[in-house]
Amino acid sequence: MQIDGVFSGGGIKGFALIGAYEAIEKRGFEFKRLAGTSAGSIICAFVMAGYKSDEILEMMDELDLKMLLDARKSFLRLPFTKWISLYWNLGLYRGVKLEEWICQKLKNKGISTFADLPVGSLRVVASDLTNGRLIVLPDDLLKYGIEPLSFSVAKAVRMSCSLPYFFEPVKLTTSKGVNIFVDGGVLSNFPIWLFQQNSKHAKKRPVLGIKLSSSEQERPAKEIHNAIDMFNALFETMKDAHDSRHISKRHEKDIVFIPVENIVTTEFEINEQKKLALIELGRRRTNEFLKNWSF
Repeated sequence: MQIDGVFSGGGIKGFALIGAYEAIEKRGFEFKRLAGTSAGSIICAFVMAGYKSDEILEMMDELDLKMLLDARKSFLRLPFTKWISLYWNLGLYRGVKLEEWICQKLKNKGISTFADLPVGSLRVVASDLTNGRLIVLPDDLLKYGIEPLSFSVAKAVRMSCSLPYFFEPVKLTTSKGVNIFVDGGVLSNFPIWLFQQNSKHAKKRPVLGIKLSSSEQERPAKEIHNAIDMFNALFETMKDAHDSRHISKRHEKDIVFIPVENIVTTEFEINEQKKLALIELGRRRTNEFLKNWSF
């Protein structure tokens, strides 16, 4: 059966999305359209390129995550060098290796630009800091004078994954100047609103959402004891507030909530045991949900 899907962001927590996809696939569901943010955009791109869950599991098993942490080289060997680089380059890591890896995996399936995918089948969310707005790729590229179908899918995913201060933002030069883009999760970490009734991409078939968090009723209260706790709580609240407005009780029946609050988004040195646990959690929670999903 064909359905549409939405995959949320979550950085390293995204391993749980692979388990979720495996459970969905084994139930006989096939995605016709997908929308995602950050880690979710990676899974969406791979699924739309034609990868099956076992292939994605194999790719991720082979990948050395630390290889993606491509810090800029410096002749200085000082403890604070990386913080100087952060100040000038706006991120600890370039993000080039991430884009190259995604690009190569998509090319293995014959996908380079959005023209290589069925029209409207993939949408990813990024945040335009220059103009202070959320954008949906590839659709909104027209606002920047860029032909949507000619745009690199890997570049779009890279834009959606540019976690502020961790990866350097993506800079696009247009006739109006340089525009800076970061992680779509800053403004919408779970773009289920893309398939709602008042959207131009409104629901055409059942929509299944996979969200890397507890439901609002199950979510633990944040404990704030210091400035760092406050910053983390501020960022999480900002990230989730927009999407929470679009998740009513009516929509919750179509969302798989996967509680992964105990994993740090940027834990790129995650061990094999934690990876497998995340995959299994996504698989188990999705299987439990699909047993009673009435669409």
